[in-house]
Amino acid sequence: MEPLPSFLRNNAAWLLAGFLLTFASSFGQTFFIAVFAGEIRNAYGLSHGGWGAIYAFATASSAAVMVWAGSLTDRYRIRHIGVTILAGLALAAAAMSFIGGVWALAVVIFMLRLFGQGMMGHCAMVAMARWFVARRGRAVSIAGLGVAMGEALLPIGFVALMGVMDWRLLWLAAAAGLSLMIPVLWVLLQRERTPRFHDQSGGALGMAGRMWTRAEVLRHPVFWLMLPALLGPAAWNTAFFFQQVPLAEAKGWTHVSLVSLFPLFTVTSVVFMLVAGGIVDRIGSRRLAGFYLLPLMLGYCVFALAPGIGWGAAGIVLLGIGSGLHVMMMGTFWAEAYGTRHLGAIRAMSGAFMVLGTAIGPALTGLLIDLGFDFPLQSFGIAAYFACAALLAGLAGRKVDVVMSAQDSRLTVPRA
Repeated sequence: MEPLPSFLRNNAAWLLAGFLLTFASSFGQTFFIAVFAGEIRNAYGLSHGGWGAIYAFATASSAAVMVWAGSLTDRYRIRHIGVTILAGLALAAAAMSFIGGVWALAVVIFMLRLFGQGMMGHCAMVAMARWFVARRGRAVSIAGLGVAMGEALLPIGFVALMGVMDWRLLWLAAAAGLSLMIPVLWVLLQRERTPRFHDQSGGALGMAGRMWTRAEVLRHPVFWLMLPALLGPAAWNTAFFFQQVPLAEAKGWTHVSLVSLFPLFTVTSVVFMLVAGGIVDRIGSRRLAGFYLLPLMLGYCVFALAPGIGWGAAGIVLLGIGSGLHVMMMGTFWAEAYGTRHLGAIRAMSGAFMVLGTAIGPALTGLLIDLGFDFPLQSFGIAAYFACAALLAGLAGRKVDVVMSAQDSRLTVPRA
């Protein structure tokens, strides 16, 4: 296998493009939008539940569009789609600075979620899974560093800037930054890594030595066993970042003290994403399926019980571990199980479920907060959810492993 330094050197342009796409997705992610939650609720006179409902409606709508839009990555080059999505995200960020009504707010949140959290990350992960095979795990982990950097720098940076600048002007600054990324991405992807991009016979095979279509995946039990694992981190980690202000209030912590812990989340997610990338390249993502959600289960137990900000740091670390592993799993599992020819359509479907989860989490937790159940109390139920999801994901991974192991045996053991 190619040594890491030469792998990085020989593939720098494509890996940097993946990094850039995932970093740009940060501006449509909940951890960034939630920084402005208090200002948005005050500007539009919204309760926690009302803001959560608007966010959920816009996010669910973007998930529905993702089912169709995500499959475009099977038909067009990432260079063209990526630039288009960056332009759309920049336009949405600029629009946030001057909209004046609740309905306009819903439209702009829809655009931010579709172009940012939805399509930007989708393009990056499809590209990494399709462009790389033997080092797929490593490539996914390196590309995922972009959103990790966004998690570490953007919330605390923009919270600090809100002390000296109007929040609407900060959205204009975000739009300007996104616009500057467009020519950079265009230059990086002058040449696709896979020369047979449009050759339908190319790509890595999945279970049973074939390429699965989206319709076939929907009829396969592995997808449905993995569905709670798909929804869980999207729903509840999104809710965690979305409800960061009421969480801090319920615990008696300042908002800034909680946000200052987010770099811990980033560091641990990056470390475990990189470690998991090497493990996946050696043993396959299917063998990690039953374990990678357990740190999230423990993390929410900590947040339910944490008496002080020090314990909050421990909870953040556990969430970072689980999130890093989740990024790796979702970047590699579908390609490993179902092949890469229709990966754009398959990931678009799974991505739509994940985006739907990001709609459910904030809406449900916001409603429960309005009913008197604070986020620390809700964390007990979230931990129980992850325990069940881990069990089902383990069953899914086992099913894939049985098929793939038998498949590998037929390829390596000669017949008598």
